[in-house]
Amino acid sequence: MILKMDKNADRRKRHQRVRNKISGTAECPRLCVYRSLNHIYAQIIDDVKGNTLAACSTMEKDVKALIDGKSKSESAKIVGAELAKKALAKGIENVVFDRGGYLYIGRVQSLAEGAREGGLKF
Repeated sequence: MILKMDKNADRRKRHQRVRNKISGTAECPRLCVYRSLNHIYAQIIDDVKGNTLAACSTMEKDVKALIDGKSKSESAKIVGAELAKKALAKGIENVVFDRGGYLYIGRVQSLAEGAREGGLKF
């Protein structure tokens, strides 16, 4: 019998391994990425208090207008730049990057590059 691989379960194991090592604080919060089939979500989290400080995704109205007709990687870069704008407005400059168990390639890498170009430091 052929068993189907559960890739998301493997991703969650990788994410848990990373989360055991990194944590966000008020001075250096965690930039967490979630990637679905069609959308990408990113949020900046203070793990000490358990608060989300800033969030952005391809589902937001103002971002949807910017990504119309663009590829998924280009959309992720725009989401990263918009998240950086929101973070800088709240006085957040330094973050620790949590790729969510995904490989650092494609949309995850584009989001990180967009956030760096927007002014965040990893």
